[in-house]
Amino acid sequence: MPRRKRLDPSIFHLPVEKMQAGYYTDKYFVRAREVLLADGHRPRVLMQVFCKSHAFLGGLDEAIAILKLCSHSWEDLTVHALYDGDETDPWETVMTIEGPYDAFAHLETLYVGVLARRTRVGTNTRLVVEAAKPKDVMFFPARHDHWLVQTGDGYAAHIAGAIGVSTDAQASWWGSEGIGTVPHAIIAAYGGNTALAAQKFADAMPEDVKLISLVDFENDSVRTSLEVARALGPRLYGVRLDTSATLVDKSICKGMGDFDPRGVNPQLVRNVRQALDAEGFRDVKIVVSGGFTVEKIRAFEDAKVPVDSYGVGSSLFRDQGKYDFTADVVMKDGKPCAKVGRWYRPNERLELVE
Repeated sequence: MPRRKRLDPSIFHLPVEKMQAGYYTDKYFVRAREVLLADGHRPRVLMQVFCKSHAFLGGLDEAIAILKLCSHSWEDLTVHALYDGDETDPWETVMTIEGPYDAFAHLETLYVGVLARRTRVGTNTRLVVEAAKPKDVMFFPARHDHWLVQTGDGYAAHIAGAIGVSTDAQASWWGSEGIGTVPHAIIAAYGGNTALAAQKFADAMPEDVKLISLVDFENDSVRTSLEVARALGPRLYGVRLDTSATLVDKSICKGMGDFDPRGVNPQLVRNVRQALDAEGFRDVKIVVSGGFTVEKIRAFEDAKVPVDSYGVGSSLFRDQGKYDFTADVVMKDGKPCAKVGRWYRPNERLELVE
């Protein structure tokens, strides 16, 4: 039995006709298929797909959907693959495609592309999640890339362990919805009064929405956190510290000397925690965001900074490793046929795709 159910191909809303026509494919693959068809040559090949880096896989269900819906004869193909979220070693085969080459020659650009993109996001997210354990990580990079990538990236982050994503599109593939906080813009709309904006937010939102308020609008996170906590009482789930990396919060100014005082730093978090606890708001969570990377999260955790969860954004899209995928024909008509330096690498972990 399969280890788990794969996503249904229909969930990806693929532009099937354009993909079949080679519209999104490197032209040389399209022309290669045309040559085979013109010559009536239909070799049965085994295509092997791998990544040269250690990674946590993403995009496999999407790649399989491309093959199922956009090949010219899925019934003639035999596909074996790992699963989204699987950990893979360098050079390990993650998928094989066996069948007439002309049936899927036009799809290589597409399936290796989605594997590269989703694996990069998934691996970066997994590294952040592992650094933050047992704290939660919220996936907040939607504003740092094109809106069209949101759905697959959100799913890759979800599989990697992120507890929340910021848009409904990012959460759509597993039937959830986005989460978020009281933003700076609505605070500005209420004249910079964070407590008032948070109260209006609470009045309008259902009780099951966890209310988390940004508290750095006036660069006085301790005072603002207390004002919001007093105004909302038990309705307040948490406060979010998001001080700019070019600013020093007012609560830090009297204690500078042996640390970098800018942005969200350990002392700022401790100041807010101590102030909330002193007034009895021990249940109010502290979320931090703004420039958090794997390294910064590890530093916070090593220092036992009283953070409850991390909001991580643009660093999840950066190249912290090379997650390019390669597809090679390694067998032709049942016999080895690979370019020099490549050979068939069978993998017992692969499972037949039905």
